[in-house]
Amino acid sequence: MSGVTDAAIAVLLGGALAAGLISILFALPRWRALPLDRRIAPYVRDVVPDELLPAGVLPSPGLLPVSGRRTRDRLLTGLERMLGGGEALRQRLSQAGGDQQPATFRARQLGWTLAGLAAGAAVVIALAMSGRLSVPTALLPIIGAAVAAIGYDAQLTARAKARRARLADELPTMLEFLALCLSAGESLPDALKRVSSIGTGELTTELRRVVLSVNTGSPLADALSEMANRLQLPALSRAVDQLVAALEHGAPLAGVLQAQAGDAREEAKRVLIEQAGRKEILMLLPLVFLILPLSVLFAIYPGMFILRLGLG
Repeated sequence: MSGVTDAAIAVLLGGALAAGLISILFALPRWRALPLDRRIAPYVRDVVPDELLPAGVLPSPGLLPVSGRRTRDRLLTGLERMLGGGEALRQRLSQAGGDQQPATFRARQLGWTLAGLAAGAAVVIALAMSGRLSVPTALLPIIGAAVAAIGYDAQLTARAKARRARLADELPTMLEFLALCLSAGESLPDALKRVSSIGTGELTTELRRVVLSVNTGSPLADALSEMANRLQLPALSRAVDQLVAALEHGAPLAGVLQAQAGDAREEAKRVLIEQAGRKEILMLLPLVFLILPLSVLFAIYPGMFILRLGLG
């Protein structure tokens, strides 16, 4: 019976592999050149009767036009519909600091999904060949594909979160540096150029993009607002809004930046206190579940050992 089962599994997997290879071959473009009559037929339709044209040149009547989207595009559209829209993905990609387009990210995510599916299928084949295949193990390809897709998306979310934390840490220092340059008599575009040229870090990279946008003809206020909308950092958004308002009303920019730097530092202190409160609760976990039970065990075990020996 095991031999029949192995043969059936081998036939099933071989058929699936053959069907996949045939589908890939049918999806590949045809390299053979079209005959001469089919190549020139669309250009002589006005002077040649339709019955004399080669078959397949004229559109078939009564049929709806077939969508020109490829299988890859349909898969990417379905994956985007299932995992999230393009705007939210574009926001996370901007916060992560990458230059990828949402379509490129979804294509790579689809590749990782197929890789997880192939890895799960390889494990299933190995288990089938060893005679240990069961119904739960048959779900390994689906589980592998889901884990690969979700893991790749979670990795982008983690990168975006870490980069936003670095931007929040760099913001007060950057604002104070800009305020110092403005107090020295420089204009705001010159101060941005100076900070972006000699500074390092994630926020400096964003300021370089602002300077590049200004040099290519974009207004300074629009470039700063676009940076704030792209990063969605609350402290940076408030600083940019105050800076744009100061530019429109002619207020002193150095004082505005110094006030925003102070607000950013206060917010950083508040976030640090909140994190310390959460870490304090987490630090109680090893104390309650590891150190305290070991202490009780070390205190009780010698007495129990002496009672067993009858020395007490």
